[in-house]
Amino acid sequence: MAIATLVVSLIMSGLTFWAVNTIQQDARLNDTRFGRDLGLLLAANVAPLLAPEQRSELARFSHNFYSSTSSLRYILYADEEGNIFYGIPFSESEVQNSLTIRRKINLPEDYAQNLNQPMVRQHLTPDGEVTDVFVPLYYENQYRGVLAIGTNPNPTVVTSSHLTRDVTIAVFVSIWVMVILGAVFNALTITRPIKELLVGVKNIASGNFKQRVDLPFGGELGELIISFNEMAERLERYEEQNIEELTSEKAKLETLVSTIADGAVLIDTEMQVILTNPTARRLLGWEGKTVEGENLLQILPNPILAEVTRPLYQIVHGHLKEGAEFRIALTEPSNRTVRILLTTVLDAGRENVRGIAMTVQDITREAELNEAKSHFISNVSHELRTPLFNIKSFIETLYEYGENLSEGERQEFLETANRETDRLTRLVNDVLDLSRLESNRAYTLEAVDLVQPIEQTLRTYQLNARDKGIELIQEISPDLPPVLGHYDLLLQVFTNLVGNALKFTPSGGKVALRAYTLDPQNTTCAVADGKGSRFLCPPVEVADVAAPPGGKPLRKVRVEVADTGIGIAPEDQQAIFDRFFRVENRVHTLEGTGLGLSIVRNIIEKHHSQVHLVSDVGVGTTFWFDLMIFQDPRPEAEEARFAISPAAIATR
Repeated sequence: MAIATLVVSLIMSGLTFWAVNTIQQDARLNDTRFGRDLGLLLAANVAPLLAPEQRSELARFSHNFYSSTSSLRYILYADEEGNIFYGIPFSESEVQNSLTIRRKINLPEDYAQNLNQPMVRQHLTPDGEVTDVFVPLYYENQYRGVLAIGTNPNPTVVTSSHLTRDVTIAVFVSIWVMVILGAVFNALTITRPIKELLVGVKNIASGNFKQRVDLPFGGELGELIISFNEMAERLERYEEQNIEELTSEKAKLETLVSTIADGAVLIDTEMQVILTNPTARRLLGWEGKTVEGENLLQILPNPILAEVTRPLYQIVHGHLKEGAEFRIALTEPSNRTVRILLTTVLDAGRENVRGIAMTVQDITREAELNEAKSHFISNVSHELRTPLFNIKSFIETLYEYGENLSEGERQEFLETANRETDRLTRLVNDVLDLSRLESNRAYTLEAVDLVQPIEQTLRTYQLNARDKGIELIQEISPDLPPVLGHYDLLLQVFTNLVGNALKFTPSGGKVALRAYTLDPQNTTCAVADGKGSRFLCPPVEVADVAAPPGGKPLRKVRVEVADTGIGIAPEDQQAIFDRFFRVENRVHTLEGTGLGLSIVRNIIEKHHSQVHLVSDVGVGTTFWFDLMIFQDPRPEAEEARFAISPAAIATR
């Protein structure tokens, strides 16, 4: 702005001075013409008066002429030699005295050659500019001397010229004064607030939303300052709100990450740990350690480190964008199997890698279940293949060689195929029962009178026991209260346990089904005939009959299935409840599916109890479990809960 003002002022001043100079040149030219004409006029009138005897008349005429012309500065007369003999406003004596040094008019050397032309010149004096006119004086064609007059410039033109010059200088000075004042005003009213606004904008850009501009200005600049302060205030409120929301979301996220079942580890592109949750610390053995800020590759267990090092670097350098998954078996800090998932964390534009999220999942149970499933399928396949192979073999023999076989052989083959079919049916039913029990199906437990399923079981196996010469014994305490259970499931437990007892008890042996209340007054094992125990008795723990703090003694019903069979070796007693484990494999029999006791265990667990055994090889085995006595919350149903109609029993 100052440069533009300077250029404009210089141009305007130059134009003004050019105009003034032009005017002055014209004024000088006019003055020159006026002086020359005036000199010629005066020379024509005084030429006859140059004679010595007429100099008085010359003086009088010259004085009148000088007095009548205001623009004349002086009049001088010189003879042919240039000696001044008369001058106005100087008297002769004054001329002689004051001009003693300069008594001659110095004319140009070539003046004598141009006597017919007046000579005009201009020069400056202390009183101003003077136009000198030298006119040769002729009279009767004879050169008589020189007339020199001095004229003042036109006062109007001089005044105008001086006024124009002064105005021009004043305008130039005024312009610069205005520029200086404008710069000062600009610095005070525009530059300062703009600088303040610029500083404020920079502070806001750097995140300082508390910045304010406090300047007392009005107008549009004041509105701009007010708008800026309002913007900063809104940004500050917005930042506070966002910080609060972000803090809340961060707290929620941290809570979520810390409570999820899977381990979570977040690392940056420099492999530095940023965030971990308790599950990851437990699975990776970092409990009690500060791992944030540590290099992940220096604290990972060796089995995981060997698998994930290369994929981590590939993800960081952008060579692996899909992530990776690993299944790793760990031995420290405990034996477990984990699944490692690596996920790329990208920026908002989903172009650059900002970090890596590592998820650690404990799949030990899943691995065990998969192994158990594989083992189960393998066992089922094996167990199904054996009867199917036998059935197919005997039927193919009957189909191909039936005419060559005797009636007895054909009958034997058919009986064998029928037995294998029954075996296959039992296996399929047991598998279905076990699958149903191991599912999440909920069973409704209600009051069950154990006398009914026990008697039904003994009636079912009565003929089988008679054929094998085995005595079935029922020992049920009088006034046995109902238990909390499921009738059909308990019936299946009794059926499986009694069936196993009959299968492994030789002829002449005994199988007993017992049920009695387990309380502090009844902690002894029941006997078959009152002459002493012929069966192995389960132990009675103090915890079984102890009362909880501040409560009544727990009342339970203990159920026992005892036999005098071959017994179970100690090394087999832990695995007896596993699926497809069969003791008959050790005694070289092929009966059974190996699922009966697994079904019993699952049913008893559905009743919130555990099945146990006590056995001695060659003496016998006793399976036992405890059931909770049913408690009816309705007082009026105290007696009704013991009554179970025969029709209800028949429908079970």
